[in-house]
Amino acid sequence: MKEIKPVKEIIFLIEDDPEGGYNAQALWYSIFTEGETTEELKNNIMDAVGCHFGGSECWDEVL
Repeated sequence: MKEIKPVKEIIFLIEDDPEGGYNAQALWYSIFTEGETTEELKNNIMDAVGCHFGGSECWDEVL
């Protein structure tokens, strides 16, 4: 049986939204979010990752 390793890093592609703000999409995962400011985007990324993996207590920061 193949061992499942915990995810330690998720890379997001961040783009300017033509209507204002930013869009973020994780590479290799179905995680998408948006925010009006970079600070809001960071918070939304943490929330989206937590929703995707069932909890965000293991994610320390967004760089």
